Amino acid sequence: MTAVTDHTGGRGRHPDDTDRRPEGDDRTGDAPRAEHTAHARDAHRPEPGEHAAPWDDGLIARRAAGLPAQAPEASPGTYDSHRTTDLPALPPALPATAPPAPRLTPRPDALTDRQLHQDLAQRLDALRELVGLSRTRLDAKTLAQAGHVLDEAAARRRLSARHTVVAVAGATGSGKSTLFNALAGVPLSETGLRRPTTSAPIACSWTDGAAGLLDRLGIPGRSRRRPLQRPHEEAPLDGLVLVDLPDHDSAAPAHRAQVDRVLALVDAVIWVVDPEKYADAMLHERYLRPMAGHAEVMFVVLNQVDRLPGDAADQVLDDLRRLLDEDGVALGEHGELGATVLPLSALSGEGVPELRAALGRFTAERQAAARRIAADVDAAAESLRPVYGAGRQTGLSEEAREEFADRLADAVGAAAAGQAAERAWSRSANRACGTPWLRLWRWYETQRTLASGLTAADAPGDEEQVTARQRVEHAVRAVGEAAATGLPPAWGQAVREAATRGASGLPEALDEITMESDAALDGGRQAPGAPHGNGGKPPRPGWWPLAVFTQAAMTALQVLGVAWLVAHVTGALPSNWLVPALLVLAGIVGGPCVEWSCRLAARGPARRYGQEAERRLRDAAAACGRARVLDPVAAELLRYREVREQYVRVAGFSTTGR
Repeated sequence: MTAVTDHTGGRGRHPDDTDRRPEGDDRTGDAPRAEHTAHARDAHRPEPGEHAAPWDDGLIARRAAGLPAQAPEASPGTYDSHRTTDLPALPPALPATAPPAPRLTPRPDALTDRQLHQDLAQRLDALRELVGLSRTRLDAKTLAQAGHVLDEAAARRRLSARHTVVAVAGATGSGKSTLFNALAGVPLSETGLRRPTTSAPIACSWTDGAAGLLDRLGIPGRSRRRPLQRPHEEAPLDGLVLVDLPDHDSAAPAHRAQVDRVLALVDAVIWVVDPEKYADAMLHERYLRPMAGHAEVMFVVLNQVDRLPGDAADQVLDDLRRLLDEDGVALGEHGELGATVLPLSALSGEGVPELRAALGRFTAERQAAARRIAADVDAAAESLRPVYGAGRQTGLSEEAREEFADRLADAVGAAAAGQAAERAWSRSANRACGTPWLRLWRWYETQRTLASGLTAADAPGDEEQVTARQRVEHAVRAVGEAAATGLPPAWGQAVREAATRGASGLPEALDEITMESDAALDGGRQAPGAPHGNGGKPPRPGWWPLAVFTQAAMTALQVLGVAWLVAHVTGALPSNWLVPALLVLAGIVGGPCVEWSCRLAARGPARRYGQEAERRLRDAAAACGRARVLDPVAAELLRYREVREQYVRVAGFSTTGR
């Protein structure tokens, strides 16, 4: 009976159809079907110069067999590209010729064994360093795939490099066990109508010494076989270890779990598809699409082509290639690296020699294990791209650093401290160069102010301290956000946390700096490490002693003149009041003039002194912020740059030529 097929993933086979015919079957019972097929092929074959009608419903096997082209209703498990009944028009049917044999010449872009292993070793070292640097910054779930790749790569590289482990995988009824037996030359794996037929992996090793590899796959000794020895075989398969897997779409969850476990450990895989289920959604979405980066260690064979009439095999094969291209699987055509796609019939033997020859060259290269590990590293690097890929150039700009320093200077009151220092210098100059009478008046005012008990300045100080702490916290948050801008989320969070940790004692340290600055301005009570010198006393310019001496002379003139006048009044001296009056007048006028001149002369030095005090306090606050906040942030950014460099090595030393 002719199989009712569709390529959307639905099963339409008759229960009597099997993947394997009884031994001795000469297929004479299929003569009516063959005759019907021949008539259908002739009916649908275009005349010379006439274009073939496009397959507008995608049911290639049905249309080629001359059956009704009514498309079945799409099921939820159907592959996305085939959920519509109308597909893009396919090219006209190809001539009914034999399928092209796989390439026999070496791939021109294939790396030498030494180059491949050297590049792989460098990438693995970089990945190991990357994971080590990231353990304290990223959660274990993020690094799980990379760690698994490192563990499995180390386990595989410790085992035999002479052997190539190839899994044969496929859906229920695809004929993978039949193909496994055809390659082995003896019926090692059970085939039949019962589904699922294969319940556990079965291994066949062409060469001794593969016990360690099979132990790693968890295949017991009772499931290990040897193939039929062919001394004069044209394509020897030395080093090949073939593993027949259960159905990947088996109804038994344990079977699917075994398939997933073994596929993660083998060096290569042969995907066996049939004309009915080659577009199955589970195959493409769960396996082919996620394993697109493993195309170099992948074979995709279209089995049961003997059931397709005429040119339908070429049409289905072209559609299979199209689906693989949509999945992102690179095809190994025209000497390029990629998956090998072959049509064959495991039952009749058509195409099996070509697959055997391709496997022979594949195992002879002895690069499958390294290429599989390299593809796993590529997959791990791709999964880590969001973690290490920065959106822009990262780091703290000079503008951000200066803004942080400005905020800290504002928090410690550097500008106010500079103004206070300027006023203090001016007061010192006024005290030194002012008249004694004015100095006496200022002393009286100070004592009267202290006696009035005006000590209610504590509350405003506490409020100012709270405001300063808020300013410091805002400055830290701002610099943390500026440093984290453009970083991946995990590393941005690490940078912000580093800034926050460094700021835990920053307000107290800035308060200590402020107290030292205040002590430096307070009459010689200088705290250790204060930014002022000379015992806390402001520096004096060179004209200062001359001004003090002149003011003293004016005061002496006043005293002398007053004493002379008193002596004149009492009669102790001769009557001559003009000279003492002039002396008193000169002292009274000259003293304020000297004070006023000194006040004008002191403006410049006082301003410079205030600016210097502000600069020193600003530098002290900036140094404290740099040591506690900027340095930890810079260290975190440096760590990110290091892991970024390692990530570039992991992702850049591609041995696949991509």
